[in-house]
Amino acid sequence: MKKAFLTLLVIACCASAFAQENKKKLSRLPEVDIQTLDGAVFNTKDIANDGKPVIVSLWATWCKPCIAELLAIADEYEDWVEETGVKLYAISIDDSKTSARVAPFVKGRGWEYTVLLDVNSDFKRAMNVNDVPYMCILNGEGEIVWQHTSYAPGAEEEVYEIIKSLSIK
Repeated sequence: MKKAFLTLLVIACCASAFAQENKKKLSRLPEVDIQTLDGAVFNTKDIANDGKPVIVSLWATWCKPCIAELLAIADEYEDWVEETGVKLYAISIDDSKTSARVAPFVKGRGWEYTVLLDVNSDFKRAMNVNDVPYMCILNGEGEIVWQHTSYAPGAEEEVYEIIKSLSIK
């Protein structure tokens, strides 16, 4: 009986350690090459903010909820940056047919975000995202601490509370 108990205990400990290791691997952004607005290669491993929170938003020019979410955040973004140091990476999933619209679209709205292009949806697939808008928040260590799909007016307040709590730590 003792031997069976010890065997089960060892198996449980190993399974727990394995689960923790996999959780760590899954809690970070995948490393995928995407593009800047000027066509340069950008690897998502470089999404960082000197130990401060990061927001990653997957969006498209044809997605009305995406635009509503980014417009709502734009109204508050300057204050958020000043208070928390947060940085937002808006990654467009527009394909090769519509990606030329992204830069003028962003410029016309005066967004201060870092805007990147995932023309082939490689990053979207690597993140296992099916629908946009998709947003995740990374802590100062680059770990995904919150993620959400869809947008409802006022949801940006929850995002702000999370980044505020991360910037205090």
